[in-house]
Amino acid sequence: MKTVLFVCTHNAGRSQMAEAFFNRMAPDDVRAESAGQQPRREGVRPTVVEAMREVEAGLDNRRPQKLSVEMQLHADWPITLACGATCPYVPTTVEDWDIPDPAGKSLEDVRGIRDQLELRVANLIEHRVDAIRADRSAHHLRLQSLLPGLAKRFPELPPEQIRSCADAVLSEYSDVPVRSFVMAIADRQARECLATGGCAVLA
Repeated sequence: MKTVLFVCTHNAGRSQMAEAFFNRMAPDDVRAESAGQQPRREGVRPTVVEAMREVEAGLDNRRPQKLSVEMQLHADWPITLACGATCPYVPTTVEDWDIPDPAGKSLEDVRGIRDQLELRVANLIEHRVDAIRADRSAHHLRLQSLLPGLAKRFPELPPEQIRSCADAVLSEYSDVPVRSFVMAIADRQARECLATGGCAVLA
């Protein structure tokens, strides 16, 4: 399972719409989620909810969520949404879409923003899905997250052996949503394999 991450500042407009459109149009093996650095406490903007309801892509039950380290490690194809200097740092940012912020806009203006996003998402799915499937950036980020602790725990082992084991263990979880507990399980499994002098996953 590959994941596209849409990121804006408040996760109350553009990123929510993009996520909804992507998950409605994309193949089952590629999913989207969205987040922001400063989630809007009041929820998704009412004009955004209304505009999306008109195209039967309801956001009534959606709540803005904060961008986490785990989400960044999980994201295979992050897309920021024209938030400039206020945009959260995403280490694997692949694209930035210049889409206006719906904050303070009329419903008519938000409809225009909605339609722009729908076209951009459709274009992404039509032309970039194979690239998303092939991208390994998120895997490398997860690997970089695991390696320092393993190297400290096993200083007597060659770095190549540690990396090969961690790489193989992480590959076992490539289709699992990566959250903190999954990374913890992968770390424990790699430690157990290395402690025995070999990695069962590589066998």
